[in-house]
Amino acid sequence: MSREVLCITGPPQVLEGALQAALGGFDVCQAAGLDAAAGALEGQHFPVGVLVLDDWDGPLGALDHFLRRHSRPRWIALFRPQALQDAPLRQLVHDHCVDFHTWPLDPARLSHTIGHALGLAALGPHAQDAEACAMRLTGSSPAITLLRQQILKVAGADAPVLIWGESGTGKELVARAIHEHSGRADGPFVPINCGAIPASLVQSELFGYEKGAFTGAGSGKTGLVESASGGSIFLDEIGDLPLELQANLLRFLQERTIYRVGGTRSVPVDARVIAASHVKLAEAVERGHFREDLFYRLNVLTLQVPALRERREDVVALAEEVFHSYATERARGLRGFSSSALCALRSHDWPGNVRELLNRVRRAAVMADGALIQPHDLELEAPGRASPAPSEALESARERAERLALQSQLDAGHSITAVARGLGISRMTLYRLMAKHGISRPARRQED
Repeated sequence: MSREVLCITGPPQVLEGALQAALGGFDVCQAAGLDAAAGALEGQHFPVGVLVLDDWDGPLGALDHFLRRHSRPRWIALFRPQALQDAPLRQLVHDHCVDFHTWPLDPARLSHTIGHALGLAALGPHAQDAEACAMRLTGSSPAITLLRQQILKVAGADAPVLIWGESGTGKELVARAIHEHSGRADGPFVPINCGAIPASLVQSELFGYEKGAFTGAGSGKTGLVESASGGSIFLDEIGDLPLELQANLLRFLQERTIYRVGGTRSVPVDARVIAASHVKLAEAVERGHFREDLFYRLNVLTLQVPALRERREDVVALAEEVFHSYATERARGLRGFSSSALCALRSHDWPGNVRELLNRVRRAAVMADGALIQPHDLELEAPGRASPAPSEALESARERAERLALQSQLDAGHSITAVARGLGISRMTLYRLMAKHGISRPARRQED
């Protein structure tokens, strides 16, 4: 078990006497002040921290902010007995510390407290290895371990990468990890959501334009693809890219050059393409929604991001990661998750994947009233509570609701543009969903 202890003192001072004796059996890193402590915590995980507050001359607000930001260590406070009369200090110790001691210190008792805190820390989620932290892909399940290994393999090449995964699984994190472990890590990483750019602007946004190319183009503009030169470009939801733009992207992949809108000369661009989609592009090719030649150009190195239900053993570690990442937002005095909340997290099916988990934990951290997050704070069923048996499979229910939403909007006489806007999706995504459910396109309206 790790025995590292971070000891934060006031101005530089020598550890001596009872404090030195209590810390003698541990691996101690002394930090004079919060800045030094923050630097130490950036480079190493300390399971236990000791706060020496008797000579503390800084504002308690700064200390409170520091402890919220660095809440993983189990903190123990040391101060003079008279400091107990200070209500703000009492509240700070109550909110952030597992125990406290006052002078004169009893070395044996303090050593026992530190050992107990180390034991509590050992019960929590294990610290991720440095490689996993660098990739920001939390977890130790076989599925995520395999994905990390695959990322390291494809990062060393320079061929296009195609990432597939359900919505909310973290495809952009995978793309960033590939970039950060590649030889292009010092270059730009340019993410583009192909489904979020209006169809009329995709050409100019991706490839830029020359001065005078159209009304209002008073000067030229560098496109997103060109701005990624020397680095990587991430084309998220590439399945939503209009067919006419897919041809331009294919030309770029083949020739490594682009033409700006209104331009007559080719512009060389040295950028690696990483694409992602929640749609299986091979099926989109069969339906005629995606170019077959572009699919084969992109489908050189492929990665699949597992759904959260396929890596349930990572759920608690992910929840803890989110909890600590948004430490400055959470309710005062909130320390973590209750055992029933952890059981509820493990039991949930997570149809929204990691994005759903992030939203639930972040909301619970703000709204929770007690010291620990409970299942109802996460809007999840408590373990052991009977829940109504589903009358149909989740996937069937989702597809039925999806079809009803589309049909009701189209039957109301709305245009394709209005339906897509009302549902919060792109026109290309709407056409794909209509084809999936066998819904015919209504008579074309003038506003289309």
